[in-house]
Amino acid sequence: MLHEPAVTVGKDNAAAKKSKLGVILFIAYTIIYSGFVLIGLTKPEIMGLQLIGGQNIAIIYGFGLIVLAIIMGFIYNYFCTKMENEMNKN
Repeated sequence: MLHEPAVTVGKDNAAAKKSKLGVILFIAYTIIYSGFVLIGLTKPEIMGLQLIGGQNIAIIYGFGLIVLAIIMGFIYNYFCTKMENEMNKN
């Protein structure tokens, strides 16, 4: 039995804008992550400071990076879908 493509794939008029958004989000995340690495390399004692609920900065910052990546994924998906709907109308 042959399986045909579920949808026809055509030209994506929003591809350039989606790529630009992806690069912007990547650079933003890289800068924030670089701060985490920089603190760990230059002032590791800061990572051990207790903050919220007795957790240290390393744990809070690390989980914050994970949550930020998930949020950025949702942001990317929302804006890419919006751009596709607006720019790929036939």
